[in-house]
Amino acid sequence: MATKDKKQPSRIAENKRAFFNYFIEERHEAGMVLYGWEVKALRSGKAQLTDAYVVIREGEIFLIGGQINPLKSASTHVSPEPDRTKKLLLHKDEIKRLIGKVEQKGYTLVPLALYWKNGRVKCEIALAKGKAEYDKRHTIKEREGKREVERAMKSRLK
Repeated sequence: MATKDKKQPSRIAENKRAFFNYFIEERHEAGMVLYGWEVKALRSGKAQLTDAYVVIREGEIFLIGGQINPLKSASTHVSPEPDRTKKLLLHKDEIKRLIGKVEQKGYTLVPLALYWKNGRVKCEIALAKGKAEYDKRHTIKEREGKREVERAMKSRLK
């Protein structure tokens, strides 16, 4: 009996800065409410999450600052806004739990990635706690240490 390989979801955009600025506590997958021109632009990879953040307003979750740049061939009767606020879709009990966590001191919601799953755009959001300056320096030091070890191993193999 053959086993089906689950396809890895294809990434549209990643927020690498979030991993540097925050400790990631929990991850959640949310759907997105998008217009047609936004979906077309995402298919060609015209998205950016670098300065994006997630807010909770009146029991709903929104992505703010995530840019989806329109294609040159966008329709003439639609005026595309690249940095439009987009609604994220989660179950009501998940939203209530996230509201309780975000109200605690130091916690926030950040978008980590946009990707395709079963033909739909998903946004991976994370409950995160901000890093202090010394934590960021520690992260840089670890990253540089790993690079040096990899270089040494690579030169040794030659």
